[in-house]
Amino acid sequence: MQQHKLKVIISGGGTGGHIFPALAIANAIRKLAPDTEFLFVGAQGKMEMEKVPAAGYKIEGLWISGIKRELTVDNLSFPFKVLSSVSKALRIIREFKPDVAVGVGGYASGPLLYAASLKNIPCLIQEQNSYPGITNKILAKRVQKICVAYDGMETYFPKEKILLTGNPVRENVLRIEGKRQEAFSFFRLNPDKKTLLVVGGSQGARSINRSILAGLKEIEQAGVQLVWQTGKLFYEEAQNAVTSAGMDNVRVFDFISQMDFAYAIADLIVSRAGASTVSEITLIGKPCVMVPLPTAAEDHQTKNIESLVRKQAALMVHDSAAAATLVSTALTTLKDESLLKSLADNARAMALPDSAEKIAQEVISLARKENSKNSANKITSQPV
Repeated sequence: MQQHKLKVIISGGGTGGHIFPALAIANAIRKLAPDTEFLFVGAQGKMEMEKVPAAGYKIEGLWISGIKRELTVDNLSFPFKVLSSVSKALRIIREFKPDVAVGVGGYASGPLLYAASLKNIPCLIQEQNSYPGITNKILAKRVQKICVAYDGMETYFPKEKILLTGNPVRENVLRIEGKRQEAFSFFRLNPDKKTLLVVGGSQGARSINRSILAGLKEIEQAGVQLVWQTGKLFYEEAQNAVTSAGMDNVRVFDFISQMDFAYAIADLIVSRAGASTVSEITLIGKPCVMVPLPTAAEDHQTKNIESLVRKQAALMVHDSAAAATLVSTALTTLKDESLLKSLADNARAMALPDSAEKIAQEVISLARKENSKNSANKITSQPV
């Protein structure tokens, strides 16, 4: 009997931390079931509306955004945005007829999965953080499966729905074996010197950038090389400071496209504690000092890094202490070979590989179960 062609709808976005996992899941499903038809649903005006088509997938946009902490006109329009988005999501589902709906977090995920559940479409959500956002907490009652990246998530979700899969990440940045020499040539740095990699996310991180800028002379005096992703807003200031000081041991980028090379040469990484970054660092097994973003929803970045700190798999510097202690912590750690090794080993031990494939298999399983049930209903409902 010919297998039914699967139709999968994937919703979420707003940041790379949601978009990259969504695309990784879609790519993994396509490997397992090449003729699957996909439709993404995102938030109008957000980066997924550009990134998803660039990756070769169709996307529809909803008029939706988050609630701001301060009283704004946008907040007053929020109820209307929700009603509009649920209405459009119902129309999209009616026209696309998906076998399964997947939510990866982000503004559009809530209305789409709520609408899908109303139409009895099997749903799966992927929670990337150790402390879930309010949308996934609400959706948990309505979905069939919840894929998580941390132990202990039964505190927030029904235990029987949870699958520990890890976070899907950008596979290309994990392939660092055998690239060290090529990477040093790419960055024009010395293989015999310690290298510090500073990454504040694609948009940069103000407290990290300010701390590194203030500590540039200290880093140079320690004989440490620096590869520094500043984000667009801080790039010019950082580059001017490095150029005017005549520092030849620092490489400044607004965005590092060859992140596999950067990871390959890093003896220590300084970064925020977003879910995707945490997963990448455990998978490549690199020592890290993390500075969680204190304004992240529900302070989830702090909770992400706390799970690593408990297992001595990373060091944490609070955002408020970064100016005073970040550079000194990084330089002290770089001098301690035993600490570098234990951090790397413990991080690697926490890695959950092949996450996208595990989630893809679950998505396909949910869809096939639904198809089998529908086929059985059609047979039993036929007149005899």
